[in-house]
Amino acid sequence: MFVGTFEHSLDDKGRVVLPSTFRAQLLERGYLAQWDRCLGLWTEEAFRAASDRLTDRIRDGQVPQGALRAFAANAAEVRPDSQGRITIPQRLREFAGLGRDAVVIGAIDRIEIWEAGRWNDQSPLADDSLIHAVTALGL
Repeated sequence: MFVGTFEHSLDDKGRVVLPSTFRAQLLERGYLAQWDRCLGLWTEEAFRAASDRLTDRIRDGQVPQGALRAFAANAAEVRPDSQGRITIPQRLREFAGLGRDAVVIGAIDRIEIWEAGRWNDQSPLADDSLIHAVTALGL
């Protein structure tokens, strides 16, 4: 399970250090893909589960086939190096608007990597969504 918020910088090679609390779950490899205005990073098992859910929604006619194409075609297998860094491919850095400053957050079943400014804009909206969900669900 991935939780927490961490501020990091990308180096000149497009690498970001994963928080030490996340590394143990991604020792061998992870899958990095476009997500909701950010990048999602999953373990192999969680990436397969996300892909299966997306495939099921396509079969049910809830999501167009192009969504799976974009998800898979733009995904990249990443392997943390000995210092816990992953290299983010240029096309994915461009999609997420990543420059130097990034925010790495835990999102339970995945890690999200945000451009710092986008995260600063998104974070209050996420807080409001949580308040709504807690109220609606009576948690």
